[in-house]
Amino acid sequence: MRKPRDFDAELKALADKARQLQQQKLHQLGELVTVTGADTLSPEHLAGALLAAVEMKDAPTKEAWRKRGAAFFQSRTRKNSGANAQESGVVSARAGGAASSARADSASG
Repeated sequence: MRKPRDFDAELKALADKARQLQQQKLHQLGELVTVTGADTLSPEHLAGALLAAVEMKDAPTKEAWRKRGAAFFQSRTRKNSGANAQESGVVSARAGGAASSARADSASG
């Protein structure tokens, strides 16, 4: 006879994993802010730049920001080729795009 599944334990494990992933994402975003130099901006400037980036509808500008962010991560990877992935500032593409857009937006305005 098959052993019954413990759904409560599985749900708890999934909730723990989701919490861990959220904490990792927050940590990586914090690292991204520091690595890009955006930590020199006031929280109001940084929030404004990020909001402007999220609201941006201009596809060519967004693509330019994405390319700039990708180049940033590629150059960091080359510089830190001996470091592990977390120390080299590797974060999700979405986080990289948002930070790149914030930096580019703050530089232009």
